[in-house]
Amino acid sequence: MDWLEDFIARHRLPSDYAEAIGEVVGPLAEHLRDSHRLAGQPLIVGISGAQGSGKTTLALLLDEWLERELGLATACLSLDGLYLRKAQRWELSRKVHSLLETRGVPGTHDVARVEDLLDLLVDADHERTVALPVFDKALDDRAPAGQWPVVDAPVDVVLFEGWCVGARPQTPGALAEPVNALEAERDRSGRWRRYVNERLRTDYASLFGRLDLLVMLRVPNFEKVLEWRRLQEEKLRQRLRVESRIRGKPPGMSDGEIAHFIQHYERLTRHMLKTMPAYADAVIDVDDNHRMTGISWLERSP
Repeated sequence: MDWLEDFIARHRLPSDYAEAIGEVVGPLAEHLRDSHRLAGQPLIVGISGAQGSGKTTLALLLDEWLERELGLATACLSLDGLYLRKAQRWELSRKVHSLLETRGVPGTHDVARVEDLLDLLVDADHERTVALPVFDKALDDRAPAGQWPVVDAPVDVVLFEGWCVGARPQTPGALAEPVNALEAERDRSGRWRRYVNERLRTDYASLFGRLDLLVMLRVPNFEKVLEWRRLQEEKLRQRLRVESRIRGKPPGMSDGEIAHFIQHYERLTRHMLKTMPAYADAVIDVDDNHRMTGISWLERSP
């Protein structure tokens, strides 16, 4: 498969990634094809994983595999692309809680827009082109519409990826104690985490209820999230190096800023690592070296 070698080179993936493709990605792609045939209608597949787990790369690879090898029409929709705009998050932070100015947690996405896009992508009665929003992390805002990829709809499989896709709310009692310094210092009343949890219980539950299948990338622990998020930031810095020379300031976040930033994600990431493997349709384990080591399937009662 020449396209696969090109994919690995284009995304600068390690040489042993090819082994994981044969053991994990191929079987997963065939499972999605068989599920689509059985359902007789478009599938919406959630791909969930902590920051830096490789979910975006997995989604892009599945997208190409399903189209090139299995003849299915696909679309990759990223929850990240539907973060509220910076001005919208500022307004939300003013009305509800200051922490909501930072993108990431449930409550900082345009859920209604996600639902509309899913409708457009799977509506078999109408052919159309659909533009898929992209979020520019360097700008901390949505990229201009001219930079959004466009797909022909309807598609057979939507690959809907995002760090909290498929997450379920915590119990009220689990919200009582802060999990880190950010919550202890800036959410002493618990209002922020209760708001996030309520959004998970309501509009996000409705959105995630549309998933036909849920795939989880399970990282070893939350501590790896910080390490891998720093690697992501280094790649971003490399991409923006020329621009930073023009602006006269270093691009991206410092290590300290990253450590602060991911505290916004910590509570829900730990909760998902604890609970999601029990209900995800497929769990892909990622080891300390960032390699996919195997896939396990949810056993359903007959």
